[in-house]
Amino acid sequence: MIRCKESGKVLYVSGEESAEQIKIRADRLKINNDDILFLGETDIDIIQEQILSINPKLVIIDSIQTMYSDEITSAAGTVSQVREITARIMKICKTNQITTIIIGHVTKEGNIAGPRVLEHMVDTVLYIEGERYFSYRILRGVKNRFGSTNEVGMFEMQNEGMVEITNPSSVLISDREDNPPGSVIVASMEGTRPLLIELQALTSHTVFGLPRRTANGIDYNRLTLLMAVLEKKAGINLSSQDVYLNVVSGIKISEPAVDLGIIACVLSSYKNISIPKDLLVMGEVRINRRDSICEFYR
Repeated sequence: MIRCKESGKVLYVSGEESAEQIKIRADRLKINNDDILFLGETDIDIIQEQILSINPKLVIIDSIQTMYSDEITSAAGTVSQVREITARIMKICKTNQITTIIIGHVTKEGNIAGPRVLEHMVDTVLYIEGERYFSYRILRGVKNRFGSTNEVGMFEMQNEGMVEITNPSSVLISDREDNPPGSVIVASMEGTRPLLIELQALTSHTVFGLPRRTANGIDYNRLTLLMAVLEKKAGINLSSQDVYLNVVSGIKISEPAVDLGIIACVLSSYKNISIPKDLLVMGEVRINRRDSICEFYR
């Protein structure tokens, strides 16, 4: 939560919601501060005038795809409009030393909707990741001109907003059942933070000619590659099995060290053998070499 009494005035510019809608959300979050100012406007000329008049310490633009300039003939959200609006906001705020947060819509794939020119112009890009039906959210830094990237913070959506989770690992594995087949704990490095995450796999006899491979939270191509390695190197024939893989809590991971965990939980489900609950599996699996880096910890 922003402590406006300490940091100065905050100007929240919304092109999507009215003042009444913002007031309802502020009441729910119990935010009542005279230093938080609201402006419902999409014209960049009016927004610029208000920023220079108020001179706030923080400006929030929600969202950049709704803002427009009369000097550009194209519709709001196009490449030319986004480039022009972002350039003007950056010039105003950097000249007056005003911190600015620009909110952009994302597609179903998690990328910023429309032109990616916005990512190239700003200093820092932060993504909020998470599944719709889970309360956990990951704040991931994918670009940072002033520090390291791929750093993450974990939050939980509650009535009072996004609340920080100081020990994500304890939350991610707290709901794990006793010792079911097809479940394993893996270690994943997200930025400089190690996380303990539960992987779940399910194999079942396919009723189709082509077996299905479904991955949630893991890249699909990575799953199919590991299934090919398992069949080629270990002699495990999964050509008649559908394979479903899920990362618990809706988190997306790309750490190579979870390769062994994926293979372990798939084999556990296929053989219907439980993996010991106190066993931590991590290791990168390579395609054509025997010296794959695999480790087990208990």
